[in-house]
This record gives sequence, structure tokens and C-alpha cells, in this order.
Amino acid sequence: MKEGPDFTQIAMLMGDPARANILTALMSGRALTASELAAEAGVTAATASSHLAKLEQGGLLLRRKQGRHRYFALATEEVAHTIEAMMGLAANHGHLRTRQGPKDIELRTARVCYNHLAGDTGVQMFRALASKGQIAHGAQGLDLTAKGAELMQSLGLPLDTLAHSRAPMCRECLDWSARRSHLAGKLGRALLSHFETLGWVARVPDTRIIRFSSKGRAAFDATFPILD
Repeated sequence: MKEGPDFTQIAMLMGDPARANILTALMSGRALTASELAAEAGVTAATASSHLAKLEQGGLLLRRKQGRHRYFALATEEVAHTIEAMMGLAANHGHLRTRQGPKDIELRTARVCYNHLAGDTGVQMFRALASKGQIAHGAQGLDLTAKGAELMQSLGLPLDTLAHSRAPMCRECLDWSARRSHLAGKLGRALLSHFETLGWVARVPDTRIIRFSSKGRAAFDATFPILD
């Protein structure tokens, strides 16, 4: 028997089309009910219940109860990163969904990746931060620099509120559509939330799409300029 982690069980859980649809639906970062996930997966409530139990037992989902309802969410940020990476691998090998339309363009432009900004705008922000030395790789991995802390202060983002979590401040997440990194970690989450507070962006209900206001896009581009 070979030693090391056995990824076959995780691969089997993700490999079923209905379970893959469930996991993809939860990449919005919102917890959804079993009935909502059944609709996303295109299966009956009983079948969805079986799939959800397997995903929960496999450590990919967490179940939450509120009143009479049960909600499900991705278990960890690592699960979300894995799903995003699998999407990128599938896209790179031509395994794309056949349905095309405006939403596909919008998803590629700006979307939620679990709880941070992804798509072309997410990659734009990551590249701008890296080029200006506001994030950089160090001994502990990717981190916010002093220049980056100054930028966050100018944006009105209080970094002291992020210090209480053990999660990494900055983390690279490979964007499935752009095939480049966007920013995850505590800072990625905080920035998306802050952009919403500032009125720069808004989430499109029942989708992963993020839409910028005209003023928000101008402010975003000025803060995180597009690089050639």
C-alpha cells in the first residue's frame, strides 16, 4: 500500500455531476437549504439529501440549523480553493458548459469566489497590489506589506479587526477563467465586503456575479490600475 494522502475519496465525492453542481452553487459563499441545492443539482429532494449526507461525511460541507430549516455551506476555504482550481483545470482542457450568454461574460468579469473577488477584476486587483509592492511573498508566504497597510488605511479598511482570526492575511487563489491569481485570505474577504459597504459593488441575487457601479468602477480602477 502506498503512503500519503488518499485523494480518491475526495475525487469520487466531487466527480458526481449532481454533487459537483451542489458544490459549485455554494461557491457564492451563501449557505443554502437542501431544497435550494436540490434545484441547483436538478435532482429530487430525497436524492439531494443522500448527496448532501455524503458531502458532509466527506468533510466538504457543514450543516447549520436555524429554526425549521437546515442550511449547508462549504466546510472550509480550502474546499473552495480546490473547487476553483478544478474549474480552471476543466476550462483549460475544454470541459466547458455549453450554455452561453451575458451571465458568462459577467461571471468572467467579476464574481464571488466563496467570499472574495474573482474574475478579471480580481486578477486586476492582485496584479496591481503585487506590482506596487503592497503584497509580497515572504518567509511565511504571501503577506501584506507596509505599503499595502497604508493603502488599506487610505481606503478606510481597519486592519486591526482582521488580526483576531488565525486564517492567513493574504492567499493566492488560481482564477478558473483568467488562469491567473486573485486575492483570497482575510484581506480578500475584507476587501470585497468593504467594496460593498462603499457602494462600489453589489451582488446579483441568486448568482455569483458582482456588478460595479459606474463610480465604483472608476474608483476601483484608480486604486488598482490595469497593467499592460
